[in-house]
Amino acid sequence: MTARSAGSIAAAFAGESGWEGTHDSKRRGRRAWQTRDVPAASLPSAHSHTAAPRPALSWGLIPAALLSSSALLLFALRGTSPAVTVAGYGMLATALLIAWLFDRSGRSDGLFRDLLLIAIGMVIVSTISVEADIGWVNFFLLGFVLAAAVAVPYLLSRFVFRDRAIRFQWRGGWPWTRVQWGYLALVLFLGWLILPFYFITSGVYLNWPAVTEWHEIARLFVGVNAVGTWDELFFILTVFVLFKRHFPVWQANLLQMVVFVSFLWELGYQSWGPLLTIPFALLQGWIYSQTRSLPYVLAVHLLFDLVVFLVIVHARNDGIIGIFLVSP
Repeated sequence: MTARSAGSIAAAFAGESGWEGTHDSKRRGRRAWQTRDVPAASLPSAHSHTAAPRPALSWGLIPAALLSSSALLLFALRGTSPAVTVAGYGMLATALLIAWLFDRSGRSDGLFRDLLLIAIGMVIVSTISVEADIGWVNFFLLGFVLAAAVAVPYLLSRFVFRDRAIRFQWRGGWPWTRVQWGYLALVLFLGWLILPFYFITSGVYLNWPAVTEWHEIARLFVGVNAVGTWDELFFILTVFVLFKRHFPVWQANLLQMVVFVSFLWELGYQSWGPLLTIPFALLQGWIYSQTRSLPYVLAVHLLFDLVVFLVIVHARNDGIIGIFLVSP
């Protein structure tokens, strides 16, 4: 792919002829009041189109990579041994200490604060197993914990640190381009083609509970969609956005991907699942960096999760859904 064609695809996703041009004046108006309660020395916004390029190599990569890697121990390898758990929290604490020292020495600027917000969310998630369980108690307990993992960093950022690094912009991003609509159709097609083969031949559908009664199927549907929505709010609009304040998009994307995929592994996407979840996490980060549209990345994710839901019901009920090419 040439640089020109890659740029054309990015422009199509960003909708330069649509939302970007139509809403420039509104965005300028919003910036005026958004900066009223932000300190003058605050960092550039991760959402800014005009932020200065980040260097490819920086001291901040050391604690950021350490924090991101701790997710492998806290989520993907959770419960394998007490030593793994201690090591995971140790890596997280060490990352924060290094970031604090780098900020004090001038090697980084505000890195400790942003890594702290990410770490707080990760620690909150680590307090409960996220293995698929739709029992009523776990259904509400997991919902509360995941909601707190998004809400606490947001509230600290907004009301303690007095900035707007974390924002959940439900409006904007319209109209979607033909490329964007086409990608949604592609997501549905690839999900239909690949996910049944992955879930059934690898046996990972057994990581999700059996669902035969209507109320179990309903809870599974709500749970799959709620976790999918949370994924975007936490991994993309919190973790990715905070990393992007300090690193180039591709580095921030790799850092959030490690956390994202580690969580999905614990959730149940195991065996050769990372061959699917790694490109999915990277694409979600890249698409958001181009569109800055929460509704769009949510649409992509929830279409994917719709197929996941149908495949689990299909596999757990002896191939009851006849639209798939693979049955248990």
